[in-house]
Amino acid sequence: MTTAIDPRYPVGNFSPPEGAVPAEQRAQFLNQVAEAPAKLRSAIQGLTETQIDTPYRDGGWTSRQVVHHLADSHMNGFIRFKLGLSEDNPTIKPYPEHLWADLADQNLPTDVSLPIVDNVHQRWVTVLRSMKETDWARTFNHPEMGVQRLDRALALYAWHGRHHVAHITSLREQKGW
Repeated sequence: MTTAIDPRYPVGNFSPPEGAVPAEQRAQFLNQVAEAPAKLRSAIQGLTETQIDTPYRDGGWTSRQVVHHLADSHMNGFIRFKLGLSEDNPTIKPYPEHLWADLADQNLPTDVSLPIVDNVHQRWVTVLRSMKETDWARTFNHPEMGVQRLDRALALYAWHGRHHVAHITSLREQKGW
């Protein structure tokens, strides 16, 4: 008997690592962040405009919104890391992502956000690969989630990219695209 996958969480819910994240696990997360742009491009490749505008579940975002959301979210993630590396436990600014997903720029072609994802990830991965062991314990303060270590934030963003790419790939699989 197969267990039904919750379409909201096709790769499962995010489960934060306990304590410090070991170097081997950080390397896996870093690779997942580095691979996210190519996996995103592959996930939407060949979709028609109608398919791109199909929600991945009832009440869910369209693939177009997912692409734009990843650009928005990962720009914020990159800035959060830079703040965490350059300031002592800075308070970062959260944003209402569900409201951002309804703004006019979400109707633009995905080709507008794909280069943003590519270039933000190129810069972000360069910073991540340059971090010293002690840098991973640095923190930022998220007003809604509390103090976040950079190694745990890396785990979150690695999951986040896989999570949203899976929204698109699971929709394709479900629809036979």
